[in-house]
Amino acid sequence: MEISAFLSEKLSAQYGDEAARIFAGFSARRLTTLRVNRLKTDADSVRRALADAGIETQTAAWSEDALILLNAKEDAVSALPMFENGEIYMQSLSSMIPPIVLGAKPEENVLDMAAAPGGKTTQIAALTGGRAMITACERNKMRADRLRYNIERQGAPRVTVMNMDARQLDDLFAFDRILLDAPCSGSGTVTEGSHGQFSKDYLDRTVKMQKTLLDKAIRLLKPGHELVYSTCSVFRDENEEVIASALKKGSVSIVPIDGAAFDGIPKLPTTIEGTLCVCPDERYEGFFVAKLKKAGKSKKK
Repeated sequence: MEISAFLSEKLSAQYGDEAARIFAGFSARRLTTLRVNRLKTDADSVRRALADAGIETQTAAWSEDALILLNAKEDAVSALPMFENGEIYMQSLSSMIPPIVLGAKPEENVLDMAAAPGGKTTQIAALTGGRAMITACERNKMRADRLRYNIERQGAPRVTVMNMDARQLDDLFAFDRILLDAPCSGSGTVTEGSHGQFSKDYLDRTVKMQKTLLDKAIRLLKPGHELVYSTCSVFRDENEEVIASALKKGSVSIVPIDGAAFDGIPKLPTTIEGTLCVCPDERYEGFFVAKLKKAGKSKKK
């Protein structure tokens, strides 16, 4: 597989010998994965229905709701009633990690800052039994419409969609938890059919936006509470360096992610202890996840 010189040189410079694993992951034919929507069904029911349709599955070790299809693609699943009914959601394994790390609880006010198309928003709703109050922002109108559609089909209650750039939210808002799955270069999602376009100028502009979004997230987060920052990139510019910039300002600290809780995930080394970087392979996209806590004491409800 041929990849751009910029991508190849940058990853080789950042990861050294480990870059070979990333390049191999780009060339791998990725298996189709899905998430069970516990707002409407359970994992056993989905596995049985898929087996009845002749679809073999394997469950990710770190989540009963994360299913890997061993002998079928998305078109085979999209023909099943459970897909149309919103009992499942086609979602990459890596993108299921940030909502789990976020750890939202029922009755909490949660902000999803870049929510479309809604996989993580509806996952947060499912993980809280539909009892969290979620604000989902999306600045693009067409993507916001798609977000609303997926929220409705998944049966996710207590979700408010705001068709606006999260950076424009009033600082008077205050949230218990925030998920910032930041727009990025997509350097972790390169495949045989999608090589991506990479340049220093584009990366610099993207990093600037990510830092602005993270600064905003920290302002909107209640003292003593936590946020998750994630990207589908393996560039350290978009990951550890963005986090390091926030840490230097002194208002947040790292909450270490328990790597043992995500058994079986192919991991890349990170320059900030307690963060998680997923190496792309046949099951996972390249992804980065960090959890931060804002300084100050949390007020009891």
